[in-house]
Amino acid sequence: MSELLIERPSDSIAVVRINRPEVRNALNGSIRAGINKAFREFDTDPDIKVVVLTSTGDHFAAGGDLREFGAATMVDRMLAEDTTELARCRKPVIAAVNGYAFGGGCEYAMNCDIIIAGTDALFAQPEVKVGLVPGLGGTQYLPRAIGVYPAMLMLLTGEPITGERAAALGLVSEVVEGNAEKRAFEIAEKIVALPPLTVQLIKKVVREGTQVALSTALVMEKLAHQQMFATEDMREGATAFLEKRKPHFQGH
Repeated sequence: MSELLIERPSDSIAVVRINRPEVRNALNGSIRAGINKAFREFDTDPDIKVVVLTSTGDHFAAGGDLREFGAATMVDRMLAEDTTELARCRKPVIAAVNGYAFGGGCEYAMNCDIIIAGTDALFAQPEVKVGLVPGLGGTQYLPRAIGVYPAMLMLLTGEPITGERAAALGLVSEVVEGNAEKRAFEIAEKIVALPPLTVQLIKKVVREGTQVALSTALVMEKLAHQQMFATEDMREGATAFLEKRKPHFQGH
């Protein structure tokens, strides 16, 4: 069976499911390459509006595969495939996190736009415990998400935090009872019903705007706001509101 499963529960929603439950869904080169390939395809597929990233078994992903890492050289890691396609995807991505989201698992979750955690979820960047520096963005995404000092505590000790603590720090969107997938799909369905160009532009402005000065980000937002007046969906949304009916967005 494939180590990465691609599912289409509806015409507009895709699911990427990490499928190595026997090793707590540890991330090897094959999975990273598969995630890159999948998200490149989703980005250009006009039918896909939202992607859910999750896993089989009890854990989201317990980090990099140390068996693979233990045999690797520096040159091997320099030549390893880049893992940026998830972050580059224009479509909204929801992480449904159950169990361990450690190391690369935590970093993949942070590359998503919404993180839904089950009550059993644990988040950690434990690379320091095996002499590694995080390699998928942990030293950069984590302090931006929760602040420098809580991030330093996690990065320098490698100790995990619960989903509830992650939510309190701003790392998690919601914590739900039991498995996180049901809530992730509920949110995906809500987003699917909204104008896709607007959704994608909101994601772009938030993601890029948080990396620049506030004055520059506000200009980006203003331009994005103005662009929507050229779309049929904006007219449809306004008309439907005034006519007290459900809008029918077409992505134009």
